[in-house]
Amino acid sequence: MLTGTSTELRSAKPSMMMRAVKWVMSKRKPVFPHTAAGFDEYMTGRALPHDAKIPNQFKHRFTVEHWTAAEHPVVTIHPKSGPAEWHMLYFHGGGFILPMFKEHWPLAAAMVEQCGVSITLPLYPVVPESSSQTQDALADATFAKLAETHDPAKIVLNGDSAGGHMALTLALRLAKAGGQQAGKLALFAPWLDLTMKDPAMAAVEPHDFMLKIGTLRSCGAMFAAKRDPASAECSPLYTSAEDLALLPPTRIWTGRHDLFIVDSRTFAGKLRDAGVDAKLYEYEAAPHVFMAITPTREAKDTFKLLREFLAE
Repeated sequence: MLTGTSTELRSAKPSMMMRAVKWVMSKRKPVFPHTAAGFDEYMTGRALPHDAKIPNQFKHRFTVEHWTAAEHPVVTIHPKSGPAEWHMLYFHGGGFILPMFKEHWPLAAAMVEQCGVSITLPLYPVVPESSSQTQDALADATFAKLAETHDPAKIVLNGDSAGGHMALTLALRLAKAGGQQAGKLALFAPWLDLTMKDPAMAAVEPHDFMLKIGTLRSCGAMFAAKRDPASAECSPLYTSAEDLALLPPTRIWTGRHDLFIVDSRTFAGKLRDAGVDAKLYEYEAAPHVFMAITPTREAKDTFKLLREFLAE
């Protein structure tokens, strides 16, 4: 049972492995440039990036299906024993502009093995070479196809960072349409406000070696294109209470050294105020999408909580 609060600190001190991995990662070239100018330069005339290939070993560990939805590739991974009771539709992060990272495959594998789910991963086209509307169309088509053969009440929508945004906005579209809906919503460090306007983020930014406010604003504007980045359509943090109330039970996981922790807290409170069964789990000093560092204590706790959430 949930308590009266919408947040819970799960780890008051980072594990030794988490500290070590953070140090190593902080010394590498950042995934995103750390300035808006650097981001704009990087995006100008870039070569179209490609999705990281699924590891060859997966065909021995799992049952893997390759298919298409809305004319784009989709991968489904089942346990070797066959399709699981719960099916996860997972959207990878990357600011809407980057394809599947090699780190996303081990994360998917960990959830299949530790949570006992089947998982489907749409390999969506990226912005600005494609559009958010194309991404949404693929998300809609993928869910519709899964719902043909799997009870929608046993489908959990999930994603990390920008992928968390995609999972959430899909859940909102399904709820407002009034038809088949996913049974649960799980979000890993979701990007909730493209404008990054909460001043509390300034205190977190020095601790986040991956994300920077100016870069994210430029990236968000690119994703929004001709739309208002501050609109609820682009920034689900500003969704009305009436629409939020339509969402299924929701869990959010975010590290405290992640810029998105600020909006995650605000959003969790809004969900609870709207009457949604919602909970935010926080991890001290954990970086953005920390659960992708699958061997850490923090990641294992995330998978444990996710497994328990699906069993409720």
